[in-house]
Amino acid sequence: MSAPTTTAAAAPMSKRKTLEALSGLLLVLFVAMLSSTVVSTALPKIIGALNGSQTQYTWVVTATLLTATATTPIWGKLADLFNKKLLIQIAIVVFLVGSVAAGFAQSAGQLIAARAFQGIGVGGLQALVQVAIAAMIPPRERGRYNGYLGGVMALATVGGPLLGGLIVDTSWLGWRWCFFVGVPVAAAALFLLQITLNLPTVRRDNVKIDYLGATLIAAGVSVLLIWISFVDDSFAWVSWQTGAMVGGSVLLLALAVWVEARAAEPVVPLHIVRERTTALAILGSLAVGMAMFGGAVFLGQYFQIGRGYSPTEAGLLTIPMMAGVLISSIVAGRMITATGKIKPYIVFGAVVLVIGFAMLGTIDHETSLVFVGLAMFIVGVGVGMTMQNLVLAVQNTVALKDIGAASASVAFFRSLGGTIGVSVLGAVLARRVTDRITHDLAAAGIPASGGGSTLNLDALPEPVRQIVRAAYGDATGHIFLISAAIAVVGIVAALLLRPVTLRSSLDLPDTGRSVAVGADAVDGAPAFDEVSVDSAGREERTRR
Repeated sequence: MSAPTTTAAAAPMSKRKTLEALSGLLLVLFVAMLSSTVVSTALPKIIGALNGSQTQYTWVVTATLLTATATTPIWGKLADLFNKKLLIQIAIVVFLVGSVAAGFAQSAGQLIAARAFQGIGVGGLQALVQVAIAAMIPPRERGRYNGYLGGVMALATVGGPLLGGLIVDTSWLGWRWCFFVGVPVAAAALFLLQITLNLPTVRRDNVKIDYLGATLIAAGVSVLLIWISFVDDSFAWVSWQTGAMVGGSVLLLALAVWVEARAAEPVVPLHIVRERTTALAILGSLAVGMAMFGGAVFLGQYFQIGRGYSPTEAGLLTIPMMAGVLISSIVAGRMITATGKIKPYIVFGAVVLVIGFAMLGTIDHETSLVFVGLAMFIVGVGVGMTMQNLVLAVQNTVALKDIGAASASVAFFRSLGGTIGVSVLGAVLARRVTDRITHDLAAAGIPASGGGSTLNLDALPEPVRQIVRAAYGDATGHIFLISAAIAVVGIVAALLLRPVTLRSSLDLPDTGRSVAVGADAVDGAPAFDEVSVDSAGREERTRR
């Protein structure tokens, strides 16, 4: 049984206090996203300066995603048990320490380790910001505020690559400032939250933290992701290493399910995950995460290595995607608030996402930048209409006391999909690039030892440099085709979502009790619904 809860009745905050608190939360979200995007265009030069390989290039991204993924459900569950504001501040401190450590890294291995620690903080921030917003704003109104979230996402995703490019192109700064630059922003967010965020504290007696379940989930996911990163490179698909790692991961995750089903306070409540809306949103988020993170993370590499642009120019070239995210999230958010409907926008976004990735799947090292920009804009529109709205669909179906675990579950699977996507697509890209470079070097009569294994192109002879650029430019399109195929799963999940009208209250009505819930008249419908909530937390509405 859950521990007894003592809290004041949930009531929406005033608009002024909501905007004040939201300013700090949006700054937190900004700094978390900036940590990833600021290195996207700078990473080729960073890895080149540290004499790293393509595998290490992928792992700088994967390490952060892996630890963020493994810790997200833990942070989410802690938010249901302890003070949300304090947890956000702890996550910021962890993020700050990881950022400083990354900035002082002396090798690619040290950088990967620092980014892994930084990911623990990122996992907390990406889960807890959503939880805090859900504790302040009812689902119906949250559609409008999702526009602000989309704006911050777009700003971080556009500003990050530009800032990273400027930093590495400025001789008196250097690439280390790509990690140091987030420190003052995070410190400012810490201060702003202290004075603006005031959420009701939930006091729970006899709190029990499911340490065993959290450990099993983190271990099972980590082993699986490590296997994905090394299979077909360090060892074969059919090998004793594959059997040991996949078998060990399955065993750990099976034990985690067994523990979660019996824990008093499970990290991932199974009754929430089994709900139709949550299960489909998780499936959709998994697909969107794999496609989006797995594909977009290599765009900076495509522009710099495949096309020969500077980091700053590569950052500017990513603007169309971010413009798509910004415009679609703001427009869709306001339309969702006006109508209370969410499924049509998720379905449309999922379809658009597939179309955009399919277009990017045709690019090579000579494709028109106008076409590439159009395809990126379409991908951005798809991302803006799906990512936050999948979380919102789940938050609408659960009680406020479970909002942390529910939100974190969706974020967990989205990050899991992103980590798998980066690992798998990175491995595919590395294999295709290696094969292409080896073939073209042989065709040009250049020995394989003549270069091509390093991302430091300045150290390569001109003929080899051209071969490497063409290899990367041509291979990138292939991974976007894979992203499009993965994103099709998101369309299926979106189509199967149950059509619902977002509720206008912070919390679900008491189980089994019918209450009148105010709603604006939509398409001539009556202004009030009769809402019944069954034991599983499902809303059943009857028009009056």
